Amino acid sequence: MAATKKKAVRKARKGGRIRQVAAIPFRLGEHGDVEVMLVTSISTRRFIVPKGWPMKGKSGRKAATIEAQEEAGVLGKTLKQPAGTYSYWKRLTSRFVRVDVTVYLLAVTEELANWQEAKRRQRAWLTPADAAVLIDEPDLSTLLKNLKIPRPAPAGELEPRSHLASSSP
Repeated sequence: MAATKKKAVRKARKGGRIRQVAAIPFRLGEHGDVEVMLVTSISTRRFIVPKGWPMKGKSGRKAATIEAQEEAGVLGKTLKQPAGTYSYWKRLTSRFVRVDVTVYLLAVTEELANWQEAKRRQRAWLTPADAAVLIDEPDLSTLLKNLKIPRPAPAGELEPRSHLASSSP
């Protein structure tokens, strides 16, 4: 268990809320429509956004970028301002704890064919509305339904999907 996670678990045992960071990878679809990427969780196989514990010495934005690369195999530019927050109940070994998650948007410029967790997760590109239906956390579902992507896309002029290097359909 990483030191940051151990610290968070200790805080939770004392009744404190704990924090995580997440990324919502996005791209422009074939017709210029926004698509977001979800990944499956390792244990329950349900759809989630790439997320993880804060990383010592790294900003929340940088940690979210790293989580997206590790869990979803995507590279790109993460927006400076968070897209929002959501809370959920996380199952630990002997209890459930409330986790507050700060979410950042990541404009995808590259999908990796091989990445750290490729054998443990699946990924899917969906419209934000479809992604919202598949997400179990109500606050995250609402965030996806109301998602606002700045135009032009922050990674520069993102080209529609047919021109984006991709290893998945």
